Amino acid sequence: MSVSYKVSKQKKILVIKLSGSVFNFKTTSKSLKEYAQVLLDIQTKVQPVVVSGGGIIARHYVNLARSLGSDESSLDEMGIEISRLNAMLLSAALGDSVYPVIPSNLEEISIACQSGKIVVSGGLHPGQSTNATAALICEKIKADRFLNATDVDGIYDSDPKKNAKAKMFKEITIKKCLGLLNNESTEAGNYDLMDIVAMKVIERSKIPTYVIKSDPKVIRNLIMKNRQTGTKITV
Repeated sequence: MSVSYKVSKQKKILVIKLSGSVFNFKTTSKSLKEYAQVLLDIQTKVQPVVVSGGGIIARHYVNLARSLGSDESSLDEMGIEISRLNAMLLSAALGDSVYPVIPSNLEEISIACQSGKIVVSGGLHPGQSTNATAALICEKIKADRFLNATDVDGIYDSDPKKNAKAKMFKEITIKKCLGLLNNESTEAGNYDLMDIVAMKVIERSKIPTYVIKSDPKVIRNLIMKNRQTGTKITV
């Protein structure tokens, strides 16, 4: 039976999906400390809830396991575990300011938010991207905003990594965004930018959403100085 918890509203809650690109084979303690510091800085204004992506390490393991014959549900579980390891790394950089347990479901997220500490999570449910997980967390805890911090500057009309002439939207409607995403793959480890499940959750709960570059300075400027970059998704 689902239990509903009252989430503290002393501060507005900000959910940040942190790109898996932050966690790679060349990640350093310095780079993780930079992200930790920006979370500590913005904590003076909001309560951050962070969802760590799996990144290239998750994709490497998933692709390797797929080549060995693993089924997609098992690959999903593997991706979740790797995203949780990434969450543990970021938590280590946050020290005493982070909630001490990596939540494993939405109820645990709700409880963690009552602590007033920074909450860091990985994936939760097989078959869902960490983007969808972050959107569901927003819905569950009634977050004020959702920041999807990615390895590109925002949402483009085509893949900017493949098309040098791709144009970025400063603002885009949910309907138009869904149209761009209809052909996205849902194979484990193959989620890009923002998937359809995440968008549907954003749509039904009217969650104010921004897609920005996963860069500590960009995140800090948006929250501390209200300096918007990237793409705003209108609902």
